[in-house]
Amino acid sequence: MNHIINYYNSFDEWGRLDREPLEYTVNFHHIQSNLLPQGRILDNGAGPGKYSINLAKLGYQMTLTDLTPSLVEIARDKAVEAGVQDQFDGFHAADARDLSLFGDNQFDASIMLGPLYHLQAEEDRTKAIKELHRVTKKDGYVFVAFMSKTRFLINSLTRPENWKPNHTVQGITEFLRTGEFNHSDEGRFTGAYYFDIQDINPLMEAHGFETVKLVGSSSVAGAMDDEQWNYWRQRGEEEFQEMMKLVMKESENPYMLGSSSHLLYIGKKI
Repeated sequence: MNHIINYYNSFDEWGRLDREPLEYTVNFHHIQSNLLPQGRILDNGAGPGKYSINLAKLGYQMTLTDLTPSLVEIARDKAVEAGVQDQFDGFHAADARDLSLFGDNQFDASIMLGPLYHLQAEEDRTKAIKELHRVTKKDGYVFVAFMSKTRFLINSLTRPENWKPNHTVQGITEFLRTGEFNHSDEGRFTGAYYFDIQDINPLMEAHGFETVKLVGSSSVAGAMDDEQWNYWRQRGEEEFQEMMKLVMKESENPYMLGSSSHLLYIGKKI
């Protein structure tokens, strides 16, 4: 897992969510909409803690983990900056496959927005899902991120030189066969696993979760550029918010899931 730690040591994940705010906005909308008004929440694989910190601002008691120690420290500093450090029970460098520092049925809800698409071995993905199930209370909600083969196929076809070895038909064919992507260029996003969309719900259900919905985090607006966003903003806040309601609603449209770079699985522990 060192290649993943090295990548995130040098990558501005907090800034990515600022640069690509739609993913965060859609995810946070669905997370907040399905949570009880209060409770203890695990943010597992939290990166620099943007989701955790904003949930802490709403009064939730948070616990944060990430594989990359430097991101855990950034999250701790960001929580202090935001004045919500007392809403955190802990900041831990931990592997999603082994959450033995936590007891069974400890959290009212759990979030896992990164680990599954960095675990290329099926055995490792199974371990992470089982651990998420173990630490979450019965009937507790889970929010899990996936990345789809379909969207990454689109990326590979339209910007091939950015995604070597998927700049060749042979590379793309192998990717579609395995779901695994290992970038040929040093320092790029790598060590990733992409899912067939139709396999996501059955995978989670096989490990003790009841599916609530599968959401496209980019919704129908993922391809909009700054000029297009500014058009809707200049029409006034009221109309902009009405437009965003349409975007949120369409994020649940199953027919557009393949166009979204990230998918959000929402389920309940049985």
